[in-house]
Amino acid sequence: MRASSERDDAIEACKESARALADRPDVLRARVFEAVLMPPLKGAPRFDVTMLVETGSPAVLDAVRAAADFDALGADLVMPAVNPARIGDTEDPADGVYLFNHFVAEDGDAGVRVWEDLAGWYTVKTGVDNSLPLRAVGPSPFAFVNYARLPGGAAAFLVTQLARPGFHRFVRRRLRENGMTALPVLYRPA
Repeated sequence: MRASSERDDAIEACKESARALADRPDVLRARVFEAVLMPPLKGAPRFDVTMLVETGSPAVLDAVRAAADFDALGADLVMPAVNPARIGDTEDPADGVYLFNHFVAEDGDAGVRVWEDLAGWYTVKTGVDNSLPLRAVGPSPFAFVNYARLPGGAAAFLVTQLARPGFHRFVRRRLRENGMTALPVLYRPA
């Protein structure tokens, strides 16, 4: 991703909003990320700046969303979500490269079950020891977004994943069989 003054301004506006949200008692954490790699996949999101806001309860999502004023930030997508499962801690350490893998699936709950089946492969074969599916609450173009901190950075992860025959024979086949599409974007904290 190339730097631009427009992108820098968007990052600063999102960081200011994240700081304000983090001061709320119903927000546990608010983080801003900037894209480092967007694979050229059909239908893939083109979000070069993204914000992840974590609350203590789904009951406060509407209030937090209203307080954030995402429209003023020019948000292309706001996706309230819950996390039905977790592997490890995505926030420790809080730096590095993060995968936001946007999944298209007809049934989000079934998609999360497929994610659970595939998570072991990623843990063993790529060394990813953390992962968090964020299941959409309400209408969204994505059933869920998998959020994970990657070991060794973007290039190392991609090479490790793509060079393994099991990725093509097992992971991609399992996604296809379940009518799912994975649309990854790699980010770093802004």
